Amino acid sequence: MPCTQTPASLITDNLPLFDTLPQGPILDLACGHGRNALYLARQVLPLWCCDRNGDALSQLQQAAADERLNLVTWQQDLEQPGCSPLGERQFAAILVFNYLHRPLMSAIEQALMPGGLLVYETFLEQQASIGKPSNPDFLLKPGELQQHFASLTTLHYVEKEHSQPHRFTAQLIARK
Repeated sequence: MPCTQTPASLITDNLPLFDTLPQGPILDLACGHGRNALYLARQVLPLWCCDRNGDALSQLQQAAADERLNLVTWQQDLEQPGCSPLGERQFAAILVFNYLHRPLMSAIEQALMPGGLLVYETFLEQQASIGKPSNPDFLLKPGELQQHFASLTTLHYVEKEHSQPHRFTAQLIARK
């Protein structure tokens, strides 16, 4: 799959927030083919892109190299039991889209630098009524995303149904 998909509107609509970040890289966690990372790298922001899919990361790395973008790819299985995939790393911002692994929530918060930004959007449990994902392990309960990051300062939070494409999501932007 080529890396030409449109970035998430949650990022494009809130781009000015990225001007207020502390000095450091942005992590696109479970980035897939990197649509959001490429968009931000084109804004001359340093990106780390983490995913377990090596093929997707290779395509992303090639797209970044073709455009001479500041982007590092990092292949990692974020759901490996007993490991700490983020370790002691610190990021100015962390992006998480269409991904939910509850055991990572505290590690995500710890990996944010003071003043750092969390931008998170994933599916609500109502999503199961219209399609995938339908596994409750990958679906948020109402209010759950905001509760996981209650110690951060919420800048934006909404749970809603979208029409294009049809889906139910929770969106959070929060600052540490």
